[in-house]
Amino acid sequence: MANSLWDTRAISYQGCDAQVLFFVFFFDSEYLILTIMVYDRYIAICKPLHYRNLLGSRACAKMAAAAWGSGFLNAVLHTAITFSLPFCKGNSVDQFFCQIPQIIKLSCSDAYLREVELLVFSLSFVFGCFVFIVLSYVQIFRAVLRMPSEQGRHKAFSMCLPHLAVVSLLVSTDMFAYLKPPSISSLSLDLVVSFLYSVLPPAVNPLIYSMRNRDLNDAMRKLMT
Repeated sequence: MANSLWDTRAISYQGCDAQVLFFVFFFDSEYLILTIMVYDRYIAICKPLHYRNLLGSRACAKMAAAAWGSGFLNAVLHTAITFSLPFCKGNSVDQFFCQIPQIIKLSCSDAYLREVELLVFSLSFVFGCFVFIVLSYVQIFRAVLRMPSEQGRHKAFSMCLPHLAVVSLLVSTDMFAYLKPPSISSLSLDLVVSFLYSVLPPAVNPLIYSMRNRDLNDAMRKLMT
């Protein structure tokens, strides 16, 4: 944001280091908290009588601490490995922020394989969380469709759909960014995709989660008409 305000593209080495650390930390923490949120919805809909026992305030605090702690540990490992590499291919990062794959391209050492291995591990972890989310939603929707009350089904869907929209947006843009074939990779496409997964999901989160807010819906309806 400072670079945008002062119309500069320069960033210090320490600033780039900090940017990688915070970006990975916040991204991983958000994804883990989204995974915890689907567990919360699974218990609320599929096992409502056990909700207070399984998801009390202490359990929620532990899960949140685990998400933030895991995100921070992963961010420290990524940052330490990335910036321990020797760089000899210039100091220009072809991105609007310090992104790990673009930084690795500046390395002239075979040690970057360690970072690639860590990226593979992180993608495997992300995929594991994704599978957990999908399986949880399968159980949730099965339970919702068995509900005899239409009002109950509507309430359950209104609780799950905003979360599902956020997860779908985050996962789809992130997977396309890191799993797209090299044959379609280009500087302009990389910039657009990075913008999609780093800026778009946080920007639309408040709007998506406010869909259940009646006052906001009424205001939007008046604005449209």
